Amino acid sequence: MIDVSSQNFLNDEYVISNNITSILNQRLFYTTRQIHESKTMQEIIPGVYLGPFTAAQRNILLENGINHVICVRQEYEAHFVPEINNDPNIAYLTLNIADNVTENIIRFFPKVRQFIDDALSNNCKVLVHGNEGNSRSATLVLAYVMEKFGLSSSEALQFVKAKRATVDPNEGFRAQLIEYEPIYKARQIMANGETSCDSRSKRKCEQLTETVDYNVIQRPPTPNMDSTSEISVKACEDFSDHLYRLLRGS
Repeated sequence: MIDVSSQNFLNDEYVISNNITSILNQRLFYTTRQIHESKTMQEIIPGVYLGPFTAAQRNILLENGINHVICVRQEYEAHFVPEINNDPNIAYLTLNIADNVTENIIRFFPKVRQFIDDALSNNCKVLVHGNEGNSRSATLVLAYVMEKFGLSSSEALQFVKAKRATVDPNEGFRAQLIEYEPIYKARQIMANGETSCDSRSKRKCEQLTETVDYNVIQRPPTPNMDSTSEISVKACEDFSDHLYRLLRGS
């Protein structure tokens, strides 16, 4: 006589074992992919690459036909995130940006957009890199992708992470990407002269674009914290609120 309950138990155990194996294999694949992508650059959209500083080696750039580079670093990183500014065939844009939640990265979005647009319009390719290529440089690429394709910050993040899985902007940068969406959309409405805006909403668009001066936006206050504590979610929320008021001119 067959012990049905015992047989069912064995079947269930087999299914569970297979599921665990499948999950572990998926995690191993994802981890392997992350390790590979963290050390190389990826083409996010045609002609625009994102990666770590090691991707900015001259031979790698030449192999991939890249002759425009955006280097994101702080002054203290200059010794290990160097420029290749002695090569007349490579156009360089170096930005001094810190990777912390209070860094005002949104002020660099227009300059980056212009640099990339100029390169692409001349059939050139661009590499955007920081130290690891996951936060600061990734945020600049995310902002460009948002504006280029009319995406929200979450849609852009999903799109870019599909190309480079290690992308992970800090919370302050994510907040600024969210704030950037209505700004770039308002500017596009004004530039396109869309008739869908009535006079009142059109004036609101004008006011929004007029009040945003990226060059005079001041660095938000640093959250109070000691050297051993982590920046809290509340600090990120305070920063987002502060940035919102700055961008609205209030």
